[in-house]
Amino acid sequence: MTEDASTIAIAALSTDGLAARTDELAALLHACVHAGANINFVLPFGLADAAFWTAKVLPAVQGGTRVLLIAEDAGRVVGTVQLDTGTPPNQAHRAEITKLLVHPDSRRRGIARALMAEIETVARARDRSLITLDTRTGDAAEPLYTSLGYETAGIIPGFCRDPIADRLYPTTIMYKAV
Repeated sequence: MTEDASTIAIAALSTDGLAARTDELAALLHACVHAGANINFVLPFGLADAAFWTAKVLPAVQGGTRVLLIAEDAGRVVGTVQLDTGTPPNQAHRAEITKLLVHPDSRRRGIARALMAEIETVARARDRSLITLDTRTGDAAEPLYTSLGYETAGIIPGFCRDPIADRLYPTTIMYKAV
């Protein structure tokens, strides 16, 4: 792996920033789904299907229960990750990582690792001492999470559908104390 995230800038998007960059985020999501990323969406998947950003993410960012980080390279969004802090009162110490995305053309540069390091910093700043996430078992992200100190809590068989082919995959549930 080439660790070349030195030209990458990572920043949190405000509500206004998210609204202004919805088209870029939609293009990123579209590219990742078409590259086979198992991130809740399946083919056929068009840019219009990426209303996810305004329908789901924007209200949560507005409500303060979600943080959206982007990675930029020369002003272009090449990656993103979210931290969901909308937990019940008995889980106020916990947060969930969702939608770690890196554009297929920008992978293998350390961008995902940099996004994860920054989102963990955000979690700690919000007094979240436990982070959870899930990933398709055997996916390229699983070894990344393990290398970052995430541990496997368990595997759920037949949990998610492949985004391209009509088959089910298991999902690995992971966690890390931060």
